[in-house]
Amino acid sequence: MRRKVYDTEGHAHFVTFSCYRRRRILDDDRAKGIVVHFPADELHKIDGSCVGFVIMPDHVHALFHFRDRGILCRFIQQWKRKNRLKKFLQEHLPAYTAAMALREPISLAGFYDFNVFSIEKAIEVLQYMLNNPVRRGLVANPEDWNVGSAGWYFLQRWAGVELVALS
Repeated sequence: MRRKVYDTEGHAHFVTFSCYRRRRILDDDRAKGIVVHFPADELHKIDGSCVGFVIMPDHVHALFHFRDRGILCRFIQQWKRKNRLKKFLQEHLPAYTAAMALREPISLAGFYDFNVFSIEKAIEVLQYMLNNPVRRGLVANPEDWNVGSAGWYFLQRWAGVELVALS
């Protein structure tokens, strides 16, 4: 059964999508940078904003808001389709891609969307997201994870994507 996405009310969206077979294709910081590139370039074109994100080795979390309705699914599909991860992996990490069939996708077909109705829930989701690398034992502090918005929130460090703080 496919989950329904509710993108008609103008809520913020906590989005998660995973790498195919939970492969750690985003271990390399350059690969993470490729994933960050799309929202950095595209959000302003569609009047969207990012409150926070984290690129984990095998999945991505982000909290978005779009002014217009009905944009989320198309945005996520384009994000997953337009990245150049497979080409990057083949050119720069050939030992890794040797275990991958070229026909296999980089990410799972779908994504998980959770509508966020209140500032309180947005803060809860943001804290969950920013602490994900700590819970996974990858860093001691959220701001130590270099590809995500924790550095922006805690250290005013550029995150690679223009962020809008919760208010």
